[in-house]
Amino acid sequence: MAQEPAKSDRFDIVVAGAGHNSLVAAAYLAKAGYRCLVLEHRPLIGGGAATGAMTLPGFLHDTCSSAHVLIQDSPILRNDELKLGDYGLEYIFPDPVVHIPFPDGSYITQWRDVERTCAEFAKFSKKDAVAYRRMITDYEAIKPLFDSTAYTPIGFGKPLNERLAAHPQGKIWQRRIAMSAWEIIRGNFEDDHCRAFMLWMALQTVVPPEEPMSGRLAYSLVYGRQRWSWTAPKGGSGALTQALGKLIEAHGGVILTEKTVHRLIVEGGKCLGVECLDGSSYRAEKAVLSTMHIKHLVEMAPRELWGQDFIDGVDTWQAGGTLFVTHYATSEPPTFAVAGGSISPIAAGTMATPERALRMGYDYARRAVNVEDPSLLIVCSSVADPTRAPAGKHVVKIIGFQPYDLKEGPRHWDEIKQQVSTANLNYLRRFSPNLTDDKILAHVVESPFDLERMNPHNWHGSCHGGAQNPAQSGAMRPVPGWAQHRMPITGLYQTGATTYPGGSVSGAPGRNAATVMLKDFGTTIEDVIQKKN
Repeated sequence: MAQEPAKSDRFDIVVAGAGHNSLVAAAYLAKAGYRCLVLEHRPLIGGGAATGAMTLPGFLHDTCSSAHVLIQDSPILRNDELKLGDYGLEYIFPDPVVHIPFPDGSYITQWRDVERTCAEFAKFSKKDAVAYRRMITDYEAIKPLFDSTAYTPIGFGKPLNERLAAHPQGKIWQRRIAMSAWEIIRGNFEDDHCRAFMLWMALQTVVPPEEPMSGRLAYSLVYGRQRWSWTAPKGGSGALTQALGKLIEAHGGVILTEKTVHRLIVEGGKCLGVECLDGSSYRAEKAVLSTMHIKHLVEMAPRELWGQDFIDGVDTWQAGGTLFVTHYATSEPPTFAVAGGSISPIAAGTMATPERALRMGYDYARRAVNVEDPSLLIVCSSVADPTRAPAGKHVVKIIGFQPYDLKEGPRHWDEIKQQVSTANLNYLRRFSPNLTDDKILAHVVESPFDLERMNPHNWHGSCHGGAQNPAQSGAMRPVPGWAQHRMPITGLYQTGATTYPGGSVSGAPGRNAATVMLKDFGTTIEDVIQKKN
């Protein structure tokens, strides 16, 4: 994005990686008056929040994330702390939100009006309609506590369990978050269509719904979309990171792309900068901030500098669930039959039965592809944002859930990925028959192995930095004892999806890292927010 800085240029902070969290952190640091240099190994900034050409000219595809729901409740946007609207960021809140058709010809459509959504559940069970409304209401009452915890660095406030203990409804929520999402859904809903819809929603962070401590996902994901819709930045997911980049540059920062950091410069036990594969090196007056995956980070300095407890934590890191994606340029959006006509929503999904959702964790464990009644997410952003494609044309993304490490090895994906992509498309056509071959102008397939090759931060194909299970959550993320964004090497900080509170587009790891760094520099994030510049 900028020319190589002169050798005489000085930077307070060197940032390794330009994912949305490192850019959020750099934005707060730049606003505080620190000059930042951001280095990104890809031609485009954004990491998992990027938009670019993948199929044909004029078709803008989200390379990873497509919905920015979590960040809507962040202080970043809620309190307009960075004033990103001044840098071109604008959000779209489509209605309907998502449409889930079932093999028997029925369906559930989620609308922004909660009563209209409840009516969809009531088609199958009046009890389930009441349960849906109750779950939305229950989560709304407790959500400010969860939000506050997510945007408070570990050790900077009371942990979640203590906060819940002091809350009037806290004890029941202590139990709920310890349960699995399937236990919550099974206990609240009686009809299999309603259960399948709720399980599909709970799966959108790629955590198997039968896992312990996934219970909150049964509430939070459906609530977020009910409250905010399938929130999409105008122009694509990358509009967020482009706005952050403009803010950083407006405050004197520099962003360089196609700069692959491969070594940390450590002298006297302190991290003083980084060295890139092209031989260039950059030093920081104050600190280095990394958003590289921790599996790669530990290889960038002698292992003895990290300490054995940190190395042990990284060695036992698990990737978690992974995705299989096909991007399409089309002449029509996916269209679904509904009572009285048809619908073309921004998002749709398939989940044939509750049992199909419960088989996914088993498929990951046995390292085998399963295209029988696949669970799919179908996103057609161009129906809500025509700027994403030429007039009358559309971008469509079909996402499935498949394991990275197949029994034959991850490279086996190169042999079978087109077959899996075709199977997913053919299954979608059972519900959206208009998407025939003549409507498809071009396509690109990305297996879990491809996702890792595209972006090394997708280690073992995970777009969320790694599994978000009890062993890798809260103060355990990324490594027990090192959850405060400060790394074992003095002067080195870490942010991104491998840090608390984890993956998805929330900005929380970035804001939290900035909070810690600013405190270490002798100020506070509150003071920075109040600055007029």
